[in-house]
Amino acid sequence: MKTSQIKIKVNREWHELIVPNKKTLLDVLREDLHFTGTKKMCDGGHCGGCTVILDGMAVNSCIVLAVDANGKEIFTIEGLAQGGKLHPIQEEFVTKGAIQCGFCTPGMILSAKALLDTNPNPTEFEVKKAIAGHLCRCTGYVRIVNAILSAAERLRSMSHERI
Repeated sequence: MKTSQIKIKVNREWHELIVPNKKTLLDVLREDLHFTGTKKMCDGGHCGGCTVILDGMAVNSCIVLAVDANGKEIFTIEGLAQGGKLHPIQEEFVTKGAIQCGFCTPGMILSAKALLDTNPNPTEFEVKKAIAGHLCRCTGYVRIVNAILSAAERLRSMSHERI
């Protein structure tokens, strides 16, 4: 089995690992680095449960080889809260009742963050498009979309307060 040395920045911290060339980013995150908030579900890029932010883009980590992430920056759900305080997107998911079983939640939140980082004022259609690759079996999607739109509004007002 061929291996490679990789260096990845996960949640603001660099990690150097030797990994099999065919090991997915998902498996490295969960098994080697213990970021279990990244969910292993379909293992084929169909459900969104394993979504992480890779160099600013939401990606399904189950279909990205770890060696392809070498030198890149990754955010998992564990890296979103800061100083023991939930990120506003996480808070809105709680407030709007967008969480039930919670299995899809990390991927949904990270897709929302990737969207709002590039588009702070999305339309409802743009939010739906951003989470289109996610499966939720509990809440439906209305509360999730509302939480993301509310988080966008909140983040915009927070940025205006800093000016």
